[in-house]
Amino acid sequence: MTRIARATAAVHHHRLAQPVGGSGVGAVDLIVVELEDSTGACGLGFSYVIGGHGSAAVLACVEDQLALHVRGRDVPPPRVLWRQIAAGFNRTGTGPNLVALAAIDLAVWDLDARIRDCSLAEALGGTGRSVPVYGSGGFRPGQSPAEAVEAALAHGARGLRGVKPRVQGAPADTVLLAALRRAVPDELYLMLDANEKCDLPAARWLLHAARDHGVLFVEEPLPADAVAGYRSLAAGGGASMAAGEHLQGRSAFLPFVAEGLVSVVQPDLAMAGGLTPILDLAVLADAFGVALAPHFLPGLFVHVAAAAPALTWLEEFPLLEPLFEGWPALDPHGCLRPRDVPGHGLVLAPEVRAQLA
Repeated sequence: MTRIARATAAVHHHRLAQPVGGSGVGAVDLIVVELEDSTGACGLGFSYVIGGHGSAAVLACVEDQLALHVRGRDVPPPRVLWRQIAAGFNRTGTGPNLVALAAIDLAVWDLDARIRDCSLAEALGGTGRSVPVYGSGGFRPGQSPAEAVEAALAHGARGLRGVKPRVQGAPADTVLLAALRRAVPDELYLMLDANEKCDLPAARWLLHAARDHGVLFVEEPLPADAVAGYRSLAAGGGASMAAGEHLQGRSAFLPFVAEGLVSVVQPDLAMAGGLTPILDLAVLADAFGVALAPHFLPGLFVHVAAAAPALTWLEEFPLLEPLFEGWPALDPHGCLRPRDVPGHGLVLAPEVRAQLA
């Protein structure tokens, strides 16, 4: 067995030209972990702090985890290492600990695949397959119907299979929905993202309006911790719901999946703590008939799809894509499949590498 000869961590501060998405994101801090074993094989992992606040705490957690469990040790099986590190969170909780662990977990999976000279998809236990992609970039709260239609049609023209505009649980949403339904081709799925902005009455109204306009699902009509509210909405009918990007820890996902509160669960790489817990969540989702559609990063999560039949959609929201090279290309049918290269196939963009040097 080889040993970890080098383990480094660093932060790249990425500022956007203008705010994007339903939360008005203007910055993201990328936490990069690089591992090298005693034979020279390397693994690249990353996590992130959306909004650009709190990365110092995350980096401190990464350094602590690398020092205690990784540097100078035998290259571990990824699942074993994840459990060893997570066992130490019993006194400090999840929070930055899990966001940090995500970067290490991804780096170890990438290293494991490269040592075995196989794709990450194969290392995760699957075979690469094509997965449809929907677009959520280019939409924002308060957008005019004409602007939303223009963005939706642009996604469709590129071959994407669905679109996800932003809504707010307000009367103006019905005008937006009607305009989209008239303009968007029937073969293009329509989803909605409320970005946790509704209270319970507005969320209930939105779900029924969405159902009447043929919406596939409404994402986060309520804050992620409003489990009682989601139970009430699930019992009241309307469009299907999706949630998960703000959840941390297996127990947080359990009621959403096991009680059928959502039809689609959407784990985030950083918040979930890496690929290992997302693979576990995929098994749980499959057992309860809930679809898995991870939060953005389609070119990474297409590897997870190889080992997770429950993963049915990938989300294109190009926040981190400019920071890397090696992403798989969209095919003419609006789908992605993993590249046939060792590991996940991603490398840092030259300008990011230069800033970290």
